[in-house]
Amino acid sequence: MADTILAGPGPTAGPEPAAGPETGGPGAAPALRPETRPAHVNPRPILQGVGIGLLLLALLALGMAGYLYFLSDVQEARAQTLLYTRLQYELANQVAPLGPTAPGSPVAVLNIPAIGIRDMVVVQGTSPENMTLGPGHLRATPMPGQAGVSEIFGRRATFGAPFARLGELRPGNLIVMVTGQGRSVYRVAALGSSHTRIVDPAPNRLILVTAASPYIPAYYIEVDARLVSAPRPAPAAVHVLNAPELTLAVNYGALVLTFIWALALVGVSTLGTYAALRWSPWAAYLAAVPVAIAVLWNLYESLSALLPNVY
Repeated sequence: MADTILAGPGPTAGPEPAAGPETGGPGAAPALRPETRPAHVNPRPILQGVGIGLLLLALLALGMAGYLYFLSDVQEARAQTLLYTRLQYELANQVAPLGPTAPGSPVAVLNIPAIGIRDMVVVQGTSPENMTLGPGHLRATPMPGQAGVSEIFGRRATFGAPFARLGELRPGNLIVMVTGQGRSVYRVAALGSSHTRIVDPAPNRLILVTAASPYIPAYYIEVDARLVSAPRPAPAAVHVLNAPELTLAVNYGALVLTFIWALALVGVSTLGTYAALRWSPWAAYLAAVPVAIAVLWNLYESLSALLPNVY
């Protein structure tokens, strides 16, 4: 009898796993992908930062130009008004200085009708700071009107530009000086420069000096005038000058003060911005703007001392 093969159940399979996170079912977590990084960094924030920095620098330079060629004229005019009043009082009371005196003090009144200079006050000293007030008398020379060669420096383009038209003088033009010793008259004899120096044997003279150009003060021009009135007695003058008092000199000592005011400006800007973000913007700006203007003014004054004193 043939063997009968009974078909039975095959190998039993284990229970199917329930659908879950491991099988990619409905509750499955998203598959992890390798981290991708951009091929390059977006340069827009960097360019914006550079642009803002250049804009602020341009505004600072524009403000400096506005100070030098406009606001400094107002500053010099105010100083001249105060100095003229003071010198008139000293002349009336016969206490005007006749010799060496404190830098910045008024010492004489200058009149040059041919170029429109009338009642201009000359101060003692020729440093850049002294000459923000008006023309300056070189301390190592006698006072105007006294025996000897007196020298007066004046600016060509900034702080009122008192000697802007000095190059228009011609031989024969008159220069009148009023000091504590009275009225003295000079007559222009020659014009020269640092390239063509004047040789004049006359013992009693007045030399007026300013920058040759209102744009690039590379050298200076000078006017030589002879005293035609009686010379006044001259006390001893100062024989030692500081470097910033020489022709076309700058005051490098102002670099420290410039740096300090620049840091102060950064500090005021930072505090003002922080206050505007933290509290009320309008209140922050109202408090910060006047302080920033005062700091800017002092910064520009310090920067102007780094320019040639006759510019």
